[in-house]
Amino acid sequence: MAETVNKTISTNRKAFHDYFVVESMEAGIELCGTEVKSIRAGGVNLKDSWCDVEHGELIANGMHISPYEKGNIFNREPMRKRRLLMHRREIIRLFGMVKQDGLTLIPLSLYFKGSRVKVQVGLCKGKKLYDKRESAAKRDAEREMDRTMKERRI
Repeated sequence: MAETVNKTISTNRKAFHDYFVVESMEAGIELCGTEVKSIRAGGVNLKDSWCDVEHGELIANGMHISPYEKGNIFNREPMRKRRLLMHRREIIRLFGMVKQDGLTLIPLSLYFKGSRVKVQVGLCKGKKLYDKRESAAKRDAEREMDRTMKERRI
């Protein structure tokens, strides 16, 4: 069986700054042709996007896909709601966790798996200000340790 290579298109770095990722899973996304062409050109922004469950379907909101230059009348609205494709039982489980535990569904990254566009959806819990400071301090400490290790090797 041929192994597919995942090519990352865009990541939501703000999500990793603002949230703890409890669990992540893969979902397909329903797109039209010009949107796929625009994504291949790198015209996508996940910064302020989130997911909702509406009428038993998983919907991505706030995901900006720029209009394709040569798309003319076939272009869709850049900020439209897009349906994410997952099994019904997974959507129901996520919906229960979001309603019960106060978690949020956030698109973490967009990537190609073979020729298909996939979204990594994270079940996230919001960080408080002190958590953000703590993770920034930890990151700075790791950087400093790496610098000193690099200096001592030379």
